[in-house]
This record gives sequence, C-alpha cells and structure tokens, in this order.
Amino acid sequence: MTGELTTDILILGTGGAGLMAALHARWRDPSLDITLVSKGLLGKSGCTRMVQGGYNVVLDARDSIQAHFEDTVRGGGFLNDQDLAWTLVEDAPRIVRELENRIGCLFDRAPDGRIHQKAFAGQTFDRTVHVGDLTGIEIMARLRDQVLAAGIRCLEETRGLELLTSRDGSRVVGAVLLDIRSGNFVTVRSKATLLATGAGPLMYQRAACAQEKTCDGIAMAYRAGAHLMDMEMVQFHPTGLVVPGSRLNGALLEEGLRGAGAHLFNGQGERYMERYDPERKERSTRDRVSRAGYLEIANGRGTPNGAVWIDVAHLGASFVETNFTGMRERCLRIGVDLARERIEVCPTAHFNMGGVRINRDGFTNLEGLFAAGEDAAGVHGANRLGGNGVAESTVFGARAGEAITHWVKTASQDEPNSEQITAAQSEANQFLERAQGENPFALREELGKVMWDGAGIVRDGAKLNRAITSLAELQQRAGQMAAPGGRAFNPGWQQSLDMRNLIATSELMARSALAREDSRGAHFRDDFPNTDNVKWLKNIYLSRKNGTATMWQEDVKLDRLKP
Repeated sequence: MTGELTTDILILGTGGAGLMAALHARWRDPSLDITLVSKGLLGKSGCTRMVQGGYNVVLDARDSIQAHFEDTVRGGGFLNDQDLAWTLVEDAPRIVRELENRIGCLFDRAPDGRIHQKAFAGQTFDRTVHVGDLTGIEIMARLRDQVLAAGIRCLEETRGLELLTSRDGSRVVGAVLLDIRSGNFVTVRSKATLLATGAGPLMYQRAACAQEKTCDGIAMAYRAGAHLMDMEMVQFHPTGLVVPGSRLNGALLEEGLRGAGAHLFNGQGERYMERYDPERKERSTRDRVSRAGYLEIANGRGTPNGAVWIDVAHLGASFVETNFTGMRERCLRIGVDLARERIEVCPTAHFNMGGVRINRDGFTNLEGLFAAGEDAAGVHGANRLGGNGVAESTVFGARAGEAITHWVKTASQDEPNSEQITAAQSEANQFLERAQGENPFALREELGKVMWDGAGIVRDGAKLNRAITSLAELQQRAGQMAAPGGRAFNPGWQQSLDMRNLIATSELMARSALAREDSRGAHFRDDFPNTDNVKWLKNIYLSRKNGTATMWQEDVKLDRLKP
C-alpha cells in the first residue's frame, strides 16, 4: 500500500528544531501547507524532551554575547563555524524570551524575579536557564501545545526512508516515508524539506540518546548528495549511569551536578580530575571529563562495575532534593539516593557535533534541502558545551522556518524521480521478504562494540583501521538482515532500517577520525595526542559521488576569534 501527499514544507523530526521551524513558518505565512513527520509521538520522542540541564543564554548585564561566543569557540577547539556560533549566542536571548512570553515556558526564577541562571561546566559565567532539572519536558510540552493549537499536520510514528531529488540530483523535491503503524509507504512532494531528525550516536554500546534517533537524517542527506562536515566529532557525556542489565544503563546525570559542585572519585577514592584539569577540575569541558573517566577505568582505577563515582551528598540533601528532583527520582529507581549517596557513572555517547553543512539560515548545498539542530554541523566545532544543544535546536529551527517561508514563495513544485521512489520501497521491503537471515538486533550489539572499541573516546590509527574493516563486514551482513512478521509495527523491520543508517554513518565517522591526525575536543588520537593548529585547523568534508565517499578538507575561517 502506498499513499501520496503534496505539501509546501516537509519537516522531518519533531524535537525543538522541527517544532520551532514549523511554528515560525506558520506565524510568518499562515497560508503555507506544513507537514511534520515524527518517528515517535509528537512531543514525546527525541532528545529535546530529555534535556535535564538547561539553555545557555546571555541575560545578565554582567555577562556578554562576546563571552558566550568565546566560551563556545574555545570549548569547540576552534573548529566551529564562527558565523554559526555567533548566530547561536546572538539569537539565544530573543528566542528564550519568545519561549517564555509567546510559547509559554515557565523557567525557574531567582529571588529578585528574574529568570534564574545556574552554573554549567566549560563556561565563564552562570548563564544556564532551566526548569529544575526537567527543562526539556517543559519546552517540548509548550511547543507541542502551540503546534496543536496552530493546526499543523503531523504524521506520527512515521519515519523518513529516502529523500527524493530532481533527475539531475541538484534539488530535493520530497521524501519517501514509512508509516510504522500500518507498514504503508507515503510519497511526499514538497517545495522545501527540513532535516531535524536529531542524529544521535546510538551506534555505540553505551549511549544516552533517545532510542528512535539513529542518524536517519544524516544518512538520507548523504545518500542524496549533501555535504557532511566533521563527522569524527562525537561527544561523550562524562556521567552516564552504570546499571548493568537495565535500560537505564547509560542514562544521563546532567551537567548541572558538576556545575553545582559535584566531586568525581575513582575506585580508589581519589578525586582524579585534579590530575587532568587542576584549575577547573569537575567543571572542565565534557570532552576532558569524559576522557579522564575513561582513562581511570581503562587503567584499572575504576569500580568493579567499570565505573567511577559521582558524589553530591556534600552539597546537602535538601539542596539536591530541591534542585535535582528529576535526577534523584531516576536514581531512586535503581535503589540509590543521589541526595545522600554516591552514584556509579561512566562516559556515554551523547551528541553528534558533525552532520550536514549549513549556513546560518539552514541552507545546504542542495537546493530545497535545509537542516537544523543535531542533523547540522558547524555550531559546536569539536565539542559542545552543555546547555548549548537546546539553544542550537530552537535558534536554528526558528531561523530555518523563517528562511524557508521566504524561499518557498518563489520555489516550484518539481516532480520527483519515480525510479527513486521504486528503489526506496524495494530497499525497505527486502528485509520483510527474506524468511531467514541476519538478526538485526544481534548486529546492533556487534556494531556497538565495534564503535566503542575502535572509534570511541580514545582512538588511534590501528583501532580505526580495524573498525573500518569490521564495519565493511557488518555492512555486507546487514544486506542479509531478515525481519519476518508482517508490515505493521514490526520491530525487527524498524531495527533493520535503523541499522542501515547506523552502519553507514559509523563508517563516515571512522573514516573522518582516521583522517584527522591531531587531538581536538571530543576527538582524541593516542598516536597524535597534541592539538596541531598549524596543520589541523581544518574541517573535514564528506560527500557521496557516484556511489562512493569523497573526502576533502577546508581551512576554518577564523574571522572573529583566533587561538
């Protein structure tokens, strides 16, 4: 069964970026037909709703846009697109006020009535706006309310399979979707398509992102010919819960704990961050704290469960109970009281800094294709500061929504390549049609180990080459995955489609990591441990041409700040 739909603006993804884009497009031009596509449920899926910590923004007169910009670029190892980084910090104050005054978010207040801002690691000023430690739930609930009130069409439990292009490949003109509930295909013709699927490094054996985030947007963009950038840059959050055998294994204890004064101890009781960053200690950037925890565990100084300890009990039970309600409840589920006991944690894959290359309004190299949020690259460089993620999603979602609204006024509705539609459906159907074959869930476990061991927190050339070889083997086996059981709500089929995208993006990450022969931000090479600003102030690009990956490098434009 197949269906067809024609729309002005197609938005794949319903996190902060997708919903902000839809609202800004609707507000700018109510006559436009807008279609949102959610792999899960509207407002209930993706990672924006999982944001615990908060939103970095300059609101205090003692703070400055320049200071936020410098923190962002220095934290990103100077690999950031500085135009994008400046746009982030410059637009954030306006967007936070819009979230509160137009969308209805109720942020926590200071005693004097102003929006409260707390400390986050890697920043020189306390600028993180929040709602306790459940900030993302508040933002997504209010955005969902506004989308429903605006009457914007949303296809829930529907996934993108392939982008459709014009016959010459220069323009994106829609997409082939799959309705997960029925198993039916939907062909969408659109003037503009926005990727806001949220990427997500779920190819690692321990990851904190939402389970539906499997780099679908990046994989679809790559296959369509979009330019990708900095795919080697994968952030590991330093404090994921260690709960062997539980689905909470890898779930985050957010940045605000370290900002508030949490201490990290190894299995021998040593406060080890004093060795890795004596000045900032636990308030160092995520890349440094993650690497420190990884090395402590790898060198035999972890706990019996392969973890380190985080401790906030010294801050006082009442302080923790008041300020970190969500995290305390999460820990109580596993039988530990965060307010009174230390908790076992270790690094967990968290965020993709790399993705589709965009400009400040979300345009890509392909006409008709836009990207925002974690699908896009350039804002964070080699490492994202905690609190800059939801800021990026809402700032660039809003910008893309407005830019698309202007762009579609003069855009035509081109016909898609019919051969692509047939090929996309055939590619997806093959897993259903195979009665026996590789188990997609077993392959997922193997992929997690390959990426964790070979392209994880500490890398080297030998590990990366082994990972690339293993990924090629997994790619071959993935072509033989079988998912019998019917079309409707078939978990094996969905996992097979996820694996196709996860393996493809894993290979791009590993190849980019092998090419970058220095250590910078989240990318650490044991065989090239120094940051080389002479040779490697460069972004690594990837694009698919004639079925194969083409890689090149371009110098970072240091037009506002230099190392």
